[in-house]
Amino acid sequence: MTEAYIYDAVRSPRGKGRKDGALHEVTSVKLSADILNAVKRRNNLEGHAVEDVIWGNVTQVAEQGGCLARTAVLASELDQTIPGVSINRFCASGMEAVNMAALQVRGGGGDAYIAGGVEMMGRVPMGSDGAAIAVDPSVAMDSYFVPQGISADIIATEYGITRDAADHYAVESQRRAKQAWDEGRFSKSMIEIKDRNGLPILGHDEYMRPQTDMQSLGALSPAFKDMGESMPGFDKIALMKYPHLERINHIHHAGNSSGIVDGAAAVLVGSREFGERHGVKPRARIRATSKIGTDPTIMLTGPVPVTEKILADHGMQIGDIDLIEVNEAFASVVLRFMQRFDVDHDKLNVNGGAIAMGHPLGASGAIIIGTLLDEMERSDKEVGLATLCIASGMGAATIIERV
Repeated sequence: MTEAYIYDAVRSPRGKGRKDGALHEVTSVKLSADILNAVKRRNNLEGHAVEDVIWGNVTQVAEQGGCLARTAVLASELDQTIPGVSINRFCASGMEAVNMAALQVRGGGGDAYIAGGVEMMGRVPMGSDGAAIAVDPSVAMDSYFVPQGISADIIATEYGITRDAADHYAVESQRRAKQAWDEGRFSKSMIEIKDRNGLPILGHDEYMRPQTDMQSLGALSPAFKDMGESMPGFDKIALMKYPHLERINHIHHAGNSSGIVDGAAAVLVGSREFGERHGVKPRARIRATSKIGTDPTIMLTGPVPVTEKILADHGMQIGDIDLIEVNEAFASVVLRFMQRFDVDHDKLNVNGGAIAMGHPLGASGAIIIGTLLDEMERSDKEVGLATLCIASGMGAATIIERV
């Protein structure tokens, strides 16, 4: 079987996903095209150099609708003979794009792909696509649907994760992100976004709040308590599903949950022959990929079973992994992962994560793969795991190995 390698990883900085965010006037198409152009230029790609662009984005309406992937190709410097396909696996869309590209290369479906994703959360609001899982009573009631914030609080309640533990984790994420930026750890993959005149728009992750401490987080009220306890009473729905819980302990708030941001990222995946033909060197081999469905109410536990699955399927143990990226959708998601696998925080999310820098839904999976690879090279590690929780109850994972 042909091996699939990572040749490059590129991302934008993450802008605040609101009207005063630096990227708010940048369209989804423009930001996607900027990332595709960076991959092309950095690797001297000409003509039909890649088989396809696989592009993840979650809220596929308005400017993010209509096969955004193909529109982005046409708006970029890539050859028009390269098509484009948009995919949606919620928060893991960018990772799924990379995993699909790797599987295509392995199966002989082309020598190379650009895979990743985008989400302009300040321009195309989350939920504006009217997903049936949330709004169709015939589906929502049967699946005991609750919003993700309630799910995160259910995890905290089920596994004994306290508010102090979540806040401490959030403070550390901010500290690590600031240190990573101060030391230039993201400089290899991140590009500055410029306007059509070449003037800089944004060159850093705008959402970061390095001044965050336990005292400032302690002043924040739980963000999901009211929606849980008032109508329509999501706590009651959760307790119908999990009657062994006496009540839901609401511990999450804006400071220990991922930020709403704008951003995009891409990974160049190809065969060994592709690299030889284009004069580029592989940085890592995509050793394994996996996905799984999980309980749709607690919803965000996916990183645990998908990691168990990917390790078992490939004859590995958690001790075989040198570095880990678990997307910081909520603090309890990562803390549960660490609890289950007894993972030292020194090998997990060492440069901070989405609590500090934000979670642009369709791009995050590609972002954490790139961040993982950069850190493996910087710290001279060999094997890394990236994984995400996913809305409606799923998990995805990728294991990469440096070449």
